[in-house]
This record gives sequence, structure tokens and C-alpha cells, in this order.
Amino acid sequence: MIVRSFESAANGMLALMDMNDNTANNLANVNTVGYKKGSLRFKDIMESAVYNKEGSVIRNHSNEYIGSLSCGSQSMQYTHDFSQGALTKTSNPYDVAIEGDGFFKIQDAEGNVSYTRNGSFVVDRGYWLKTKQGEFVLDINNRRIRMLPEDMDDETIFRDRKDIVIAENGNIEINSYNQKIPLQTIGVYDFADKDDLFEIGDAKFVPRDIINNPELRSEKFTVQQGMLELSNSNVIKEMINTINTTRNYESLTKIVSTNSDMLTTAVSVGRIRTS
Repeated sequence: MIVRSFESAANGMLALMDMNDNTANNLANVNTVGYKKGSLRFKDIMESAVYNKEGSVIRNHSNEYIGSLSCGSQSMQYTHDFSQGALTKTSNPYDVAIEGDGFFKIQDAEGNVSYTRNGSFVVDRGYWLKTKQGEFVLDINNRRIRMLPEDMDDETIFRDRKDIVIAENGNIEINSYNQKIPLQTIGVYDFADKDDLFEIGDAKFVPRDIINNPELRSEKFTVQQGMLELSNSNVIKEMINTINTTRNYESLTKIVSTNSDMLTTAVSVGRIRTS
């Protein structure tokens, strides 16, 4: 039983270390636009029946099986909470936030695609709509978005950035003097199984199994221009998680210390009896 308690405590301490790492990551990203907090799911490593000295399972007076003994837990799956984050106003016409379901679809220079809720976009010298990391923003037809009509080569149609209007459905227009020039529509995509999404950093996600969990056109959303979605990680809750994790870790440390003393005593008694 002493050895088993060592094993259970050690497994619990490893699980708490994983939990603490996850909490630290959530705290580090409380100011990351579009960040979705992570969480861990745990499972029992194994459950063992309790036996008496004769080797039969201990039963109560009604001859019913008492139960099993857990030998600790371990982290089983890392998931994300995709609940809506608070929206903050920036008044920057290139900033957009999704209210509801879905992700913006972005593509890097090598053609790799990922998905994000971070709508802090910029327009480069070629008038391409990009993320601040340099990825292209894609439209509903998986084309890169250019903030200039195809038949125009310069920015003379702009008076200032306020001429750019992005509607709630993602349609982009330019108010050029007395006319409205339609451009492309920002693509908003979603997935049936969000637990399949894997974070690759900078609040960007990719599906682990694109064949069985393909992208879908999101339906329940609105695009809010001049706004950004903040992280849904809560500082107070994460600090409470840190405190609880630390206390539980200290409790397990005491169990290890106590059992170590008991084991030392048992070994010493055994030596005395054999001498």
C-alpha cells in the first residue's frame, strides 16, 4: 500500500504540473487578440481491486463488491474553450471581429492555411489585406483579398481609410466620392468538431483531420468593423486555478514525505527483527 500511494501521488503531481503549465499559458495570453483559453481533461491511469491476505476480493456484509482504488490520474486531452470573447472598439477600419461562430481563414506565403479569430488586419503596399504577421486574408471563394478593384492600379479612389466599409456579412466596399465600389467578401469558416482543432500559435488553429472534419461556411455570425475580439481567458479565474493547483501539489508532497517516513520506519523495524 505504501508503494501504491507513492505511485498515486507521483501521478497526481505530474497531472498538476500539466495543469499549472496550461494555466500559465492562459495567463500569458490574456491580452492576445482572439485567443481561446485551453483546458485539460484527465483520466484515471488504472483502477485496482482491493484484496485481503487470502487473495479474495474484500466484500461487505451483503456480499456486494465494494469498489476499486484509483492509482492516480493523467492528462488525457488538451482542448480549447471557443466561447465568445469580449469585443473592444478600436475605430480602425481594418480591424474586424467575429460575433458568433466561425474563424477567419488566412494563408501564409507558402500557401499553408490556418484559421483565427484575430481580426487585427493591415493593408500592405500591394493593397493586400493581411494579418500583422504577414498572412493573406481569404475571401468566401478562397481567394486572397485585395483592397482595390481589379481594373485599378493605384489608391486614388481613396480619400482616407474611413472610405473602407465592411458589412456584417463580410462584404467589403469602398466609398469613392459619389459611388460605392464593391470588393470581395471576407470568408468566415467553421468546423463541426472544434475539439479536433490544434493551436499552432498566435491564436491560429488547424484541423488535425481535415478529411473527417472539413471546413464549413459559418452561418451564425456577424462581422463587426472597427472592433476586435479580446481573449476569453479570465485573469482572476486563472489566478484561482494557480492557487488551487499549488495547494494540491503541496498536499501530495506531504503525502510523499509521510509515506517516505513510514517506509523508512518499516525497513528499520525489519532490520531489527532479522538481527
